[in-house]
Amino acid sequence: MKLPAPLETYFAADKAGGDAAPLSAFAPDGVVTDEGRTHVGHDAIAAWWRAAKAQYGHVAEPREVAEEAALTVVRAQVTGRFPGSPAMLTFAFRIAGGKIAALRIGA
Repeated sequence: MKLPAPLETYFAADKAGGDAAPLSAFAPDGVVTDEGRTHVGHDAIAAWWRAAKAQYGHVAEPREVAEEAALTVVRAQVTGRFPGSPAMLTFAFRIAGGKIAALRIGA
């Protein structure tokens, strides 16, 4: 499966584990919406990444990719320390200027 470069960076960092967020993949004013919360900018995204990794110890493995309107939608199998693991989640990315401008994660 071929993913756009910033998404490759995102999922490679996720797979590598650790708590270093792939900030080079995000626009400086990038937005992440996950679990009903919105995180704006590199500092907030880094804090969200670290907290989620510490809480869930999760890894997302992309299974499908599709272009929908202005979004790149990736369905990924997510395995970690949470009820229902593994689960298929949807990662909806908006890319602008070669960076992730927005990411929404949901079921």
